[in-house]
Amino acid sequence: MRRPPRALLLVLALLLTASGCGLAAPGGGDTEPEVTILGPWTDAQERQFKDVLDGFGIPYTYQGTAATREVLLAEVQAGDPPDIAILPGVGELVEYADEGRLKPLTGLYEPEEYGRPWLPEAEGLAKDLWVPLKVDLKSIVWYREGETPPTAPAPLDAWCAAMGDDGSSGWPGSDWIEDLLLQQAGPGLYERWATGDLDWTADHVVTAWTTWAGLLAQASRARREAILEDDHRGPADGHGLLFGGGCALEHQGSFARSFYGDHRDRAAFTDSAPLLPGGRYTVKAREVSADFAALFGDGDRARALIRRLTSERAQEEWGRRGGVFSANSAVPARPGRVEQEVARRFADQRVPLCLDASDVMPAAVRDAFYEAVLLTVAHPDEPVLPRLEDIQDVQDAQPDTTPRLTGVCRRPQ
Repeated sequence: MRRPPRALLLVLALLLTASGCGLAAPGGGDTEPEVTILGPWTDAQERQFKDVLDGFGIPYTYQGTAATREVLLAEVQAGDPPDIAILPGVGELVEYADEGRLKPLTGLYEPEEYGRPWLPEAEGLAKDLWVPLKVDLKSIVWYREGETPPTAPAPLDAWCAAMGDDGSSGWPGSDWIEDLLLQQAGPGLYERWATGDLDWTADHVVTAWTTWAGLLAQASRARREAILEDDHRGPADGHGLLFGGGCALEHQGSFARSFYGDHRDRAAFTDSAPLLPGGRYTVKAREVSADFAALFGDGDRARALIRRLTSERAQEEWGRRGGVFSANSAVPARPGRVEQEVARRFADQRVPLCLDASDVMPAAVRDAFYEAVLLTVAHPDEPVLPRLEDIQDVQDAQPDTTPRLTGVCRRPQ
C-alpha cells in the first residue's frame, strides 16, 4: 500500500496538535515531518533494521518492499520521493544522479573506512552520492554442516533452484551466469560486460550462458516449472531451500542464511568456483553485492539519519541483531564460523571483489537480463544467442550520455 503524501501527514499532524493530541518527537513537541525511508527489507530483516533505527531517536517512517525500483519510480514521478532510498544495486542510482535528483553525502560518512569496490564512481558524476549500508558475499555454495563438503560439479538434482521473488523474479539465475563468466573469463572481462563495454553476444558471455543452460537441460519439464514458480527463500516453513527444499547445495549469497531460520547455524559454505558446471575452475574473483543508500531529501533529520546508519556503532549493532555484514573497515568481524569466513574473503587482497553485474547495469538492461534468464529456465534446449541479441538491443537503446560506472572489480584495500 502506498503511503500518504508527506504534505497530508503534516496537515493531519497539525490538526491533531490543534486538538491537543499532537504527536511529539522524542525529546519534545517537534512536529517536523518524519524521515521517510524506502528499502528492500521486509519481515524479519525489516524488524531488525527498524530495531537499529529506533535507537537513533529520529522520527521515521520505513516502507519495505522487494519492488524497490517500481515503488521509487512511482514516487519520484508523483513528485513525492522518500527522503532516503536504499536500493539493492547502484545502477538505478546512477540514472537518478544523472537527472540531478540525489543530494551529496559529503561529510556524512568516512570514505577512507570503505575499501574497494564498495564506493564505485560514475564518469561525469560527483562523488559521495551513495554509500553501502549492507554487503553480502556471493560466489559461494551452501551445504549442510556435517555432510561431506562438495569438491566438484554436481548434477542439477543436487542443486536448490528457484527463481521466484516478490520483486524481480529471475535474479537468482543471473547470479549463476555472472559467477560463471567471472570464473571462466576473469574480472577484467566481467567488468567490461557489466558496464556495457562488452557485447552480450561476445563469445565469453555466450559460453557462460550456454554452460548454465546445459545444467538446466538435465531437468524435466515439471522440475523447470517448479524452478520458475518456487520462491528463492524456500517453503513457507521458514527453513529455506537448503533445509526445506529437498536439495543438498545452494548457489546463493551470504544473505541466504537468514532464510534458514532455526537451521542457520547448521549451514556451511564453500567457494563456488570448483563446483560450477563445466569446472573445476579456480577462484579468479568473488562476486559481491551491496544495498546502497542515497539521499533524495535534504532535511537535517535525513542527513543525521544517514550519518548514524553509517557509523561504526550502528553498523556493529545491526550486525549483532541481524547478522548483516558491513563494508566499513572499522567494524570488527563478528564471532562465529560463517562470519569469520565471510570477513576473511572480503579482506583477501589476493582475489578481486566484483560487484554484482546486474546491479550495476541500467534498470532496463537488468530487467531484460532477468527476462532472458526465465526464458532459459523454461526452454534450456533453445539457442541462447537470440536471447542475448534481444538484451543487446535494449543496451544499444540506452542514451549515449548515460554515465558508466567504474571500479566495479577491485582488490580489497
